[in-house]
Amino acid sequence: MTSTQLRAFSTVVRLGSVKLAAADLGVTEAAVSLHIGQLRRELEDRLFTRTGAGLAFTPGGLRLASRATELLGLQDRTVLEVSQAAQGRRLMRMTATSMFAEHAAPGLIELFASRARDLDVELSVRDPREFEPLLASRAIDVAIGSKPAQLPASLAHTTFLNYQIVVAAGPGHPLAHVHARPAQLRDQVWMLGPSAAEVGGAVQAMLRRFDVPEQRQRIFQSQAAALEETKRNEGLALALSPAVADDLSHGRLVRIAGPGVQADGVWSAMTLPGHSALPAAAELLRFITTPRAIQAMLRGSGINIGRFRPSIHVTLWS
Repeated sequence: MTSTQLRAFSTVVRLGSVKLAAADLGVTEAAVSLHIGQLRRELEDRLFTRTGAGLAFTPGGLRLASRATELLGLQDRTVLEVSQAAQGRRLMRMTATSMFAEHAAPGLIELFASRARDLDVELSVRDPREFEPLLASRAIDVAIGSKPAQLPASLAHTTFLNYQIVVAAGPGHPLAHVHARPAQLRDQVWMLGPSAAEVGGAVQAMLRRFDVPEQRQRIFQSQAAALEETKRNEGLALALSPAVADDLSHGRLVRIAGPGVQADGVWSAMTLPGHSALPAAAELLRFITTPRAIQAMLRGSGINIGRFRPSIHVTLWS
């Protein structure tokens, strides 16, 4: 098997079509079919057949699909590591939910990377549903987000920090100094960060609890930008309590009182288990529960309004 053959097969599996795979790879359909045919002959397995509903895979084809993704990810990782090693550098790729990436990741990355001067940390913002396959394919080394209801048994994980989401408003907002009822909350305009778009996240759960219609939701490029609009008495915001603590203490924001106006959660970090994990990622899982790390995440400088753009793929370097 060659990497070209595996990449062709993996792309067919991902897109469900030889035609789409050829377009994605920038080659002809005949070239993709040739690579698939070579794999079939070498492995003595049909791998998949075409049906009216799409591709139907054999048991061997399904196993190859999993292995191909892992092998290609490992190959890409090796090429990157060799390049980094030539420069005397190591690289750890971290992905996180938008809320953690904006508020807690900068302080954590700065402190963790400062312990090893040859380590670069790359941060991307991804949907939590992608975490497990990204780790399995070695596209990332560590994933951080809200603790899932069921932690994957195939991954090593560490829960490390409780958090609380609160409702805030500008001091001149009509609900700033009253006990808000659910109907009043539902009728407000909500200033939200990109975490509002994360399926199954705590922010979405609170919006559903208040039954806030989509036309009353304004999603900004960052939570910081949403809070700036909120300070001008332009609606309500959902924010991490440490992120608004200073504004609350100085009266720039007011915490809304009422039923259901806070949500509690816990963050979890995940990586591959045992010797499969990148050493730096395994070390991060041990480090992330230390008092210094917790303090760095709670008191980190965060990302300013103009710099963070979690609606697109973001890369931050330490």
